[in-house]
Amino acid sequence: MARRRRGRHEASIELTPLIDVVFLLLIFFMVSTNFIRETQLRINLPEASGKPAETQPDAIELAVDRAGDYALDGRMLLDNDLSTLVAALTEARKRAPEDVRLIITADAMTAHQAVVRAMDAAGKVGLTRLSITTQQPTGDG
Repeated sequence: MARRRRGRHEASIELTPLIDVVFLLLIFFMVSTNFIRETQLRINLPEASGKPAETQPDAIELAVDRAGDYALDGRMLLDNDLSTLVAALTEARKRAPEDVRLIITADAMTAHQAVVRAMDAAGKVGLTRLSITTQQPTGDG
């Protein structure tokens, strides 16, 4: 009498539910993440009663605090020298599109020299599209 062999079933893992769970986790983290860019400098912006400009997602942001310290795209620079600022802006310019805008965000009490140094460094690097960040007047006076 001949014995029939039973077919072996290979174990397999269903990938469809796993992929669904991964996509749900991805969506959850995308929705719950805060996308606000904060710098390490505390800055009180000067006031101006102009029309707000359009936001530039690919812009380079240079922050200057009250003491004249610089932060480029949220990272503090080693010192306040013009050569350091030029080197940092050169590196940022290499990663940006050709017509990138430089946004200078300076504290209202920053020495004028710190802002002029930032503009001078931007000119040396070839950044000609500059914006200076301000805030709307509070109406106190």
